[in-house]
Amino acid sequence: MQIYLDYSATTPTRPEAIATMQTVLTQQWGNPSSLHEWGQRAATVLEQARIQVAGLINAPAESIIFTSGGTEADNLAIMGVARSYRTPQHIIISSVEHSAVSEPARLLELWGWQVTRLPVDTKGRVNPTDLEKALQPNTVLVSIIYGQSEVGTLQPIEELGKIAHSHGVLFQTDAVQVAGRLPIDVQQLPVDMLSLSSHKIYGIQGAGALYVRPGVELAPLLCGGGQEIKLRSGTQAVPVIAGFGVAAELAAQELGTETPRLIKLRDRLFSHLADVPHLIPTGDRLHRLPHHVSFSVIGESEKVTGKTLVRQMNLAGIAISAGSACHSGKLSPSPILLAMGYSDAVALGGIRFTLGRDTEEADVDWAAMVLKQVLERLMPVSKNSFQPERVLSLEF
Repeated sequence: MQIYLDYSATTPTRPEAIATMQTVLTQQWGNPSSLHEWGQRAATVLEQARIQVAGLINAPAESIIFTSGGTEADNLAIMGVARSYRTPQHIIISSVEHSAVSEPARLLELWGWQVTRLPVDTKGRVNPTDLEKALQPNTVLVSIIYGQSEVGTLQPIEELGKIAHSHGVLFQTDAVQVAGRLPIDVQQLPVDMLSLSSHKIYGIQGAGALYVRPGVELAPLLCGGGQEIKLRSGTQAVPVIAGFGVAAELAAQELGTETPRLIKLRDRLFSHLADVPHLIPTGDRLHRLPHHVSFSVIGESEKVTGKTLVRQMNLAGIAISAGSACHSGKLSPSPILLAMGYSDAVALGGIRFTLGRDTEEADVDWAAMVLKQVLERLMPVSKNSFQPERVLSLEF
């Protein structure tokens, strides 16, 4: 029995997206910049996909810039703003950003920019008051992730965006984990830029998009033929983008039924694992992605980390993921859990279950049972071996 519970990493491409891509590859394969019939067929496909992706977030079609994925979309937003200035300015991000945001910010620091990283509470949430205090006269951009991929916490994007706008500062959010799982309306949400990814919503890997509010000026990262209103030069990957469009349209249609179904499964899994020794839940239970369940393993056995559990679950045919990373043979604690106030030991133990279209109750039940068995085998509980109050006193 094999069970895939890593939908935040990537989703299986839905058949409708594959079928669309195959049609484009065989019948509409022209260069969309060409003026002849073959090029115009491809251009029509491209613009149809732009309308479909825009519809997922209620945006005007012309505000959608296609990229190679969420990482490029984030980079285009941050570096596109930065490259618009002749001298270094100030930007604000959170301390729990995806590396697609935190790494460009680090690079800007090397170039003389000032970067403020807002702290988060023990559940991973930014306090809007901290943003208010961090704004400076030379602040030009605030970038706060919408839904944190490792611990599932949703940020108060509407409040944060309003604060940024009240000071005349641009606001960007990485909504890669939120799009297709929760409703997004950029006509109501105070965001100037918003990043999306195809393969997180059952589209094909290799496509993403950046929503850019009309009137916002960015400098391009790629120079060339001037595609995507001169913001992303290079011939567009039309077949992949076409699949992205279909996936976005279907995701929008299914939100009303799929989101509550995922929430029910998510809560069922949390319930199964609530009282398991050596496991503590992470992230915010109330403000949370609908498909996301996360824990950290704690106890006296330092050899049992999140990576250990991922390997053990994989041997049982179940795919989950861990937040810690391995660099040069040495395991590093999750920077997200560290930012939330956890110790190095606890930050090594993060695991994540993320659910999707193919997940059923039986999958959740089986995964919980297997994880319990793995923990019982690796970390047997004795009377004095497990005292969670010694580790931390966080409420979930």
